[in-house]
Amino acid sequence: MLKEFKEFAMKGNVMDLAIGVVIGAAFQKIVTSLVEDVIMPFISILTGKIDFSDMVLTVGNASIKYGNFITTIVNFLIISFSIFLVVKYINKLNKLKDLNDKFVSSIDKSGKFNKHKHSEESTTIVEPDTKVCPYCLSEIKYKATRCPHCTSEQPEIESLETQEHDSIKTEQ
Repeated sequence: MLKEFKEFAMKGNVMDLAIGVVIGAAFQKIVTSLVEDVIMPFISILTGKIDFSDMVLTVGNASIKYGNFITTIVNFLIISFSIFLVVKYINKLNKLKDLNDKFVSSIDKSGKFNKHKHSEESTTIVEPDTKVCPYCLSEIKYKATRCPHCTSEQPEIESLETQEHDSIKTEQ
């Protein structure tokens, strides 16, 4: 059981998560200090020397510290906006990496890019499941020769491969 736990703990995802939690906690302390020591005193100066930590609503023996709540909301907004910027930047890097992988396979010793040679993918033609009867406009099976609704005989449909082959000939 100890061996299984060691394998689990040493997996890449678990280690990445642990590192993320530690960095996140340190980042949260930095942002909390920024909000409490810089931003909120600056807002207090702008609003006429209001100290948000002193904003308390006392009802009986209970005190509601809504000033600290406002400070926590500002703290949350800064952290969430910072995380948004980091995720946006990481997604941008991933898109660039995907584009790079798509068009460039490697860089040779002289620093030139070696492009991928794109092979033409064969397109498979898939026949539809249904078609519309030209007489009653009901939806019927694609290979039906008679409409089950109006009993009219359906025009013969060429296979899609034959149609595509004929259209290529007429374009040339």
